[in-house]
Amino acid sequence: MAILDVNIVNVALPTMRADLHASGAGLQLIVAGYTITYAVLLITGARLGDIAGHRRMYHTGLAAFTVLSLACGLAPSTWPLVGFRFLQGAGAALMTPQVMSMIQRGFTGPARARALGLYSAVIAGGVVVGQAAGGLLVSADLFGAGWRTVFLVNVPIGAALLVAGPRLLQRDERPRGGDLDLPGLLTLSPAVLLFVVPLILGHELGWPLWGWISLVASAAFLAAFVVVERRVAARGGRPLVSPRVLRAPGLLPACGAIMLAPGSWGSFLFTTTLHLQGDLRMSPLESGLAFVPCVAAFALVGLNWQRLPARWHRRVIPAGFAIAAAGYVCVGPLAGGGVAYELLTAVIGFGLGVMSIIMTVGLEHVPAADAADASGLMLTLMQISQVIGIATIGTLFLTAAESSGSTRHAEYGTGWALGAVALAGTVFTVILARRRDGARTT
Repeated sequence: MAILDVNIVNVALPTMRADLHASGAGLQLIVAGYTITYAVLLITGARLGDIAGHRRMYHTGLAAFTVLSLACGLAPSTWPLVGFRFLQGAGAALMTPQVMSMIQRGFTGPARARALGLYSAVIAGGVVVGQAAGGLLVSADLFGAGWRTVFLVNVPIGAALLVAGPRLLQRDERPRGGDLDLPGLLTLSPAVLLFVVPLILGHELGWPLWGWISLVASAAFLAAFVVVERRVAARGGRPLVSPRVLRAPGLLPACGAIMLAPGSWGSFLFTTTLHLQGDLRMSPLESGLAFVPCVAAFALVGLNWQRLPARWHRRVIPAGFAIAAAGYVCVGPLAGGGVAYELLTAVIGFGLGVMSIIMTVGLEHVPAADAADASGLMLTLMQISQVIGIATIGTLFLTAAESSGSTRHAEYGTGWALGAVALAGTVFTVILARRRDGARTT
């Protein structure tokens, strides 16, 4: 639900504009408000799970997310909806990181790898299902609810999970307790906020001066965060991002790779959706369904890579990025659609399916006690990378489409840019593949 909610709103925006008489800024904040608080609070949400218990925080975040989905669906006007979207993102940030933490604490060996593979497949599927489900729900106009159904669909699902969770999820171990590291929170949160906001709103607003000032301020807050965290660690406290976690063998190159893969994936989905609904004139539902081969190939790799010999596990990661890079380069020449284009999306999904291997290899040497910190860090990087990808490559696509009047023409430059990003990812994956550290992926 958390990943789906990033995308499901997009196809409902024209209906929202007509029904709520929303301004362009209001529509941007309906979409961006959720992403902003989600990205800013993910690490904090992970730490709260470690302090108070992952199952407890999962249910708390799920309850908040479900109630706020209902509030969004019943919102009477634009600005209450914007406020509810910000709060809904906070609920998602409390709920989502507990999933990876519970996987790390509750599974070991092949079972953990399979669970992380399922987790990766769900993330990929949530992106595409969001686009397809949004088009389907708005088109169906159930009970005359129109755009409201894209939020209300979460309510019965959330209610069912709240009933099933206490019966199915493992009980929390004794919570570790401790402090939240408020100095770290008060420097990291504005660093992420000042970075994400101009990237989300920059293109629509013409990249105003305040956006560039915000990015510079973000770098200053990030530097302050590093200083604060070192002081917290030196005093014997527990910083939000522990140096001990960052020293875990393989984690840093895994984080580099995990940023570039979702960044290219998110921007590919964004630009390709615009092309499918642009020059190829597909409906929102048709454009969402067009990505089914891509997600199927992604899931095929994510759920079956353990069948390969153990000595191959690390080595296939660079190969996956190389396959994705080759697929991206072919985006422009095959942008006319048809079977070849569908097969191309499957090639890209097949290559990026190694994301579940990256997470498994990157987390295999992280102690269970540090699971929350590592999962919060990875999820935050994944979310921010998608924002960066859409802001940069999305802007490249939109600029090319506006100047040429053709989304197909824009796909050429976009494909080469995406290929370069995937190729850069191979640098991190080669480092990750070479780190033996006396252990192999199982």
